[in-house]
Amino acid sequence: MKALLKRAGLQGRSVVAAVPYLWLLLFFLIPFVIVLKISFSSSLIAMPPYEPLLHWTGEKVLQIKLNLGNFAFLVEDNLYWKAYLNSIWVASVSTFFCLLLGYPIAYAIARSNPSARNILMLLIVLPFWTSFLLRVYAWIGILKNNGLLNNFLIWIGAIDQPIQMLQTDFAVYVGIVYSYLPFMILPLYANLEKMDLTLLEAAADLGCKPWQGFLKVTLPLSLPGVRAGCLLVFIPAVGEFVIPSLLGDPGMLMIGKVLWTEFFNNRDWPVASAVAIVLLLFLVIPMMYFQRAQDAEAGGVHR
Repeated sequence: MKALLKRAGLQGRSVVAAVPYLWLLLFFLIPFVIVLKISFSSSLIAMPPYEPLLHWTGEKVLQIKLNLGNFAFLVEDNLYWKAYLNSIWVASVSTFFCLLLGYPIAYAIARSNPSARNILMLLIVLPFWTSFLLRVYAWIGILKNNGLLNNFLIWIGAIDQPIQMLQTDFAVYVGIVYSYLPFMILPLYANLEKMDLTLLEAAADLGCKPWQGFLKVTLPLSLPGVRAGCLLVFIPAVGEFVIPSLLGDPGMLMIGKVLWTEFFNNRDWPVASAVAIVLLLFLVIPMMYFQRAQDAEAGGVHR
């Protein structure tokens, strides 16, 4: 085996570096190419429900037939761009609230007693031990008209009759923030925990008050964790399907629900593939920004 790897020019570090590239090739690039190919085909009532791109003519000439109408249809029909905009809006608001809640939690854990940090982090990741679907279903029991929250509010006298919370935008935001909050806390904690606290002591010696030290020292140094957490929450929240379907209004436009409808109800795979490709392009933009920011920070450190 070693001789075979050496003959192929792969040794030690090269073999280790090749593993993630092989993973990306098998589980990202190849599926992406397949979906991209389907997005340029035409719909058929057949199995599979789309025309092949390559055709052999009678003269044995290979002909490529590309259909750009699927992407034009996304622009012409306002259903799709409204779904994109609404998904981006919901993901942005959810990311903001995750940051608003996650930063104080991560800060408190990072500044807590070292012996208690592992227990506190265990409490953060503990929900992952339960099925994601079961956790979303649990919120139905909490938010419905005769659920735990409405019954509690009636019991304490805060309200006289149940408040409609399930199948609303509020329920969707609650579900997304609850489900993705750990993805915000973990990178923030990792960043805050390794911060040099002597910088805050130096700032205090120079006359900075605690809140000034936080704004001028802690917050700027934690920005890489903020960016990583926002990216980890925003990207999956844009394409979220389960939470809007179970907790949101049936008429709520989310691009994940549109994808499901096109693939499984309408069986229009070419249009659904075009929707997926455009969604991926939307998500590449924040990923490129994050990568550029990381490279800029790395360059600043090396200087």
